[in-house]
Amino acid sequence: MMHDSTSKTAAFKQYHVWDRTVRIFHWVNVVCVIGLIGVGLVILNNKALGVTTDGKILLKTVHAYIGYLFVLNLGWRIIWGFLGNRYARWAAILPFGEAYKQSLSLFVEGTKKGNPPRYLGHNPIARLMVALLFLLLSLQAVTGLVLAGTDLYLPPFGHEIAEWVTGSGEDHSKLADLKPYSKTNIDPDSYKAMRDFRKPFITIHGYVFYTLLIAILLHLIGVVVSELREKCGLVSAMFTGKKVFDEKPVDLDR
Repeated sequence: MMHDSTSKTAAFKQYHVWDRTVRIFHWVNVVCVIGLIGVGLVILNNKALGVTTDGKILLKTVHAYIGYLFVLNLGWRIIWGFLGNRYARWAAILPFGEAYKQSLSLFVEGTKKGNPPRYLGHNPIARLMVALLFLLLSLQAVTGLVLAGTDLYLPPFGHEIAEWVTGSGEDHSKLADLKPYSKTNIDPDSYKAMRDFRKPFITIHGYVFYTLLIAILLHLIGVVVSELREKCGLVSAMFTGKKVFDEKPVDLDR
């Protein structure tokens, strides 16, 4: 019995998959998204919670600064998709191309038979979810930067928005006293035009927020199911960078 147990343990082999940059991105992103969701929910329910105007401005400022870290982290990961190891690159993540279609077909067929192919990187179903998450995160990043400018006159678009709502042009004297939610030095027509411009961005930001919550929940369920089914160290790999398999992953030599 001891001999059989030792042989079974020895059959598992460890493979490196996620480099340090990918792992750091993942956990910084987790912290940022949790922070943004938490502060965002308070902002959305500010009236019910009795938040004052100054309190709302403070919450939006905190939200924006967490957002800056989120955007920088996401931007670096997008760049790393062209520079990182084979499993970090977009070719191994995005669900496009004939090779992906073939992999998806084989994975679905194997799953139906109870023996899906093992992947060192993302399997074909996971690639769909990861691509969706990157799309949603990118939409939140872009719309969030615009909203930081329209709400708080923060970078990268805040200066231009401030010039717009004050009608100051090259005369920046009106910008000195410009404060969020204040009508001092504001041109009413320009301010209304800015708020109309802002509407589609806040709408997209809101809908993507709720869609992202659902996607994150599905992602977590998928991770738990895969971990229990495959037992390859899917969760621990985001700490160690390594997975373990009792057979050779199908994407090892691609």
